[in-house]
Amino acid sequence: MKATTSRCVGLIGLTVIVLAVARPAPAYTGQALAGKTKVTIEQARAIALKAHPGRITDEELEREGGGSGLRYSFDIKDGAVTREVGVDARTGRVLENKAEGPNPD
Repeated sequence: MKATTSRCVGLIGLTVIVLAVARPAPAYTGQALAGKTKVTIEQARAIALKAHPGRITDEELEREGGGSGLRYSFDIKDGAVTREVGVDARTGRVLENKAEGPNPD
């Protein structure tokens, strides 16, 4: 009985850990537009991080002038600096790579 109880407690603990770690990836803003893109969010992230290495703190897919009119926008933090990097969602071209202003959108 003691071994069975220990094993049961161990399995419960393992289940709690797995559930805490294995969460689905959060959706990004504008995900409903993803069917109109040729570049996936994963590809766009890689392109943005190549343009400006750091940690992505915000990401969205939006309609915006320039390029094909549909772009992924990433806020990438590197130390104290946050840059906005825009990647065309149909061509993968970097459309924007600038320091975020004092009033980010």
